[in-house]
Amino acid sequence: MKGIAGAKDMVNFNIEKLLKKRGKSKYWLCKNMSITSRNLNRVLNGETTSISFKYLEDMCQFLDCEVGELISIEKEK
Repeated sequence: MKGIAGAKDMVNFNIEKLLKKRGKSKYWLCKNMSITSRNLNRVLNGETTSISFKYLEDMCQFLDCEVGELISIEKEK
């Protein structure tokens, strides 16, 4: 899990963990969310500085989770 680039605290997305738990693939999520694999991978790799509420809503809907399960924050050491 990587975080959003440039953030003081690391914001991590648990997307891959949630996909594995539900037996789904990144391809499945991209197809359902109408997002490119490039954009999803940018989120997963911490190569983005923002994410739309629409993406957050879609991720929670398709991964059947709450935002708190989707995102975790790691304090800077």
